[in-house]
Parts: sequence; C-alpha cells; structure tokens
Amino acid sequence: MARSIEELRKSIDEIDKRIVKDIEERMDVAAEIAAYKKEHGLPTLDPRREREKLASIASMAREDIRPYYHVLYSLLFELSRSYQNEINKNNSGKFDEIRKAIEETPKMFPKAADVACQGVEGSYSSIACEKIFAAPNIQYFTSFEGVFNAVEKGFCKYGILPIENSTAGSVKQVYDLMLSHHFYVVRSTRIKINHCLVAKPGTDIKNIKEIVSHEQALSQCEEYLKKLGADIKITPVENTAVAAQMVANSDRNDIAALSSYRCAELYGLKTLETNIADCGNNHTRFICISKKPEIYPGADKTSLMVVLSHRPGALYKMLARFYALGINLQKLESRPIPERDFEFMFYFDLDTSIYSDEFVQLICDVNDCCEEFQYLGSYNEVI
Repeated sequence: MARSIEELRKSIDEIDKRIVKDIEERMDVAAEIAAYKKEHGLPTLDPRREREKLASIASMAREDIRPYYHVLYSLLFELSRSYQNEINKNNSGKFDEIRKAIEETPKMFPKAADVACQGVEGSYSSIACEKIFAAPNIQYFTSFEGVFNAVEKGFCKYGILPIENSTAGSVKQVYDLMLSHHFYVVRSTRIKINHCLVAKPGTDIKNIKEIVSHEQALSQCEEYLKKLGADIKITPVENTAVAAQMVANSDRNDIAALSSYRCAELYGLKTLETNIADCGNNHTRFICISKKPEIYPGADKTSLMVVLSHRPGALYKMLARFYALGINLQKLESRPIPERDFEFMFYFDLDTSIYSDEFVQLICDVNDCCEEFQYLGSYNEVI
C-alpha cells in the first residue's frame, strides 16, 4: 500500500534533519581547511580537487539522478569556498581599493563639471546629463568612443553614455567599447523617450521621401515607419539630435527626422507627429562614467565585467555565487571578445548596497569563479 502524502513529507522532514547536520559538519571541516590554507599560503580554489570530487560523487550516485548530484555539489563547492573566503578575508586587495574610493569620494555629487556627450545640442545624452548634473559644461563628440577617450585622457571629468533601451535592448556598440577602455560608473539615470516626426515648417507629411534618425530610434518606431509606406528612404545617422540638425540645415521640404520635441524647438522645426514609438513605455538608461572610482553615499547598484572560462557550467557557477549570497541580478549582457575565439565578456548589474556584508563577500569571492574580473563601480540611479 502506497504511503500517504503526509507520511512521505514526514520522511522528507527526517531526511532534511540529517542533511542539515551533515552540511553543518561539512562546513566545520571546511573552516579547518580554510585555516590550514591560510597558514600554508594556499589558494581557496583547488580546481583539481573539485574535479576529482565531482567524479567521485558521480561514481557513487545512482545513474538516473547523477546529473542532479553534479548541480548540487557544484553549488555546495561554491558555498564552501565562499565560507572559507569569509573566514580568511581573502579580498586580494580589491575591497581595499573600493574602501579607499569610498573614503576619498566627496559626500555630495558635484552640481557642475565638464561632461562629454555624444551627438549635438538637444540629444537625449544631453538631456540625461542635465538630469544628473545641475549645471554641466557639456562637450559634444561625434562618437561613443570619443566620449570614452575624452574621459580617459582627462579632457572631461565625466562622460554620459546610453547603455540600454526598454524596447530596442542594449546599445551593443557601447558594450563593445567597454572592453577596450578603462572607466568607472559613478551614476545612472533613465530618460523617457518620446520620439516625434519633425520637419521644416511647411512640410506636408504626405510629401516626405526620406526620414533620418539614429538606428535605435528607427528600430523603436519600426511599425510607424511601415505605415508611412515602403517608398520612403530610411537613413541612419549618429544621433537623433544630429538628425534634427540635418533636417534644419537642409533646403528640402521632403525630408523629416525622428527626434525629440526639444530638438524641434531647438532647431526651429515643426512637429508632425508625437509619441510614434511602437511601445509607449519607452525608456533609455544612461550611465555616467569617470576615470577614477567615485562611490557616493547610498550606492546600491554595482556593475562588474568578467571573463569566464569556456567550459560547461562556468556561467552557472558565477550565477550560483550571486544566488548563494542573496544578491539580485538586474542585468546580464554578453559580448564576444575580439581575437579570442569563443570567449565572451559578461557584464553584470547587481542590486546590492556597498555597505552590506554580501557585497564585501562578493568582492572577496569573485576571482574564484572567473578568469578575469573588472570592477566597474558602485552607484545609485537618479530618478
């Protein structure tokens, strides 16, 4: 006769009691191992031992549930290493650098500064800049790389870059440039995007033969553009504000731009249609970067870039570490690394306070789960 659900759950409860005691005993032994490794100058991670242990567990496990043991023990190894790092405070100097940045950063975010933005006056980057800074001195550059270079070379103290859009996704060009530039994120913000169809006064929407804008804006208004007809030429340009400027400087009455209402006013254009994006909830997130780390009070977001080994389970182990520490992952982006076959850079946005024990432990642990690690900064977002 089959057991009832209550009897089965009672059996599970008894087994769990034994498991809890066994795991506690295992972690106690792990603490002794941590002390031994510290005394003898040994690293926390021993990949050969972990491989041998996984193989040994697999040989003892019943075949039909063998894969579950691999997942379970991989997570258990992560927890054990995290515990050992916490005991030995293995931070490899990285947390000391972060703590120094916290101590040296002023208590108040600056109201005025020289800031690099891509595009021209009226661009969404400039709008984001004015949301972050009360009185910025904006220097405009033709490309995203120009913004990175301006900050790296000290021409501007800060730079503003779009990083993702709620409908069109990540700005991949910016993520690719992250691989070749050294910077820190010090603040972020989100801007509501209201795309408008703008043209010179007197232009009739029925006579438009060409529409210019940034490729992201064109992507966000794809359905609207289809309704205008297949005969209209679509031309990508560097920036939505540049598009408005081009239309204003043109002597044509059959060209229009997808841009903002602000740009229409700025360049003396007429707004033919408003709110033309395919999705009404259209926001773009911008980051503010600097050459040196600045961590202001209240920072509750952290960005990292890591390179993981090209083998099964590498990303899982990284994610398992976040899970083990109870850290919420807000964004994960992967980009191929140039000239390195099948290797990727992973970008993480994490929801964690810099003052939490979990943040400290993460910085202590992260080198154990990746080949390369770059701390990009801790900051808060301007609403």
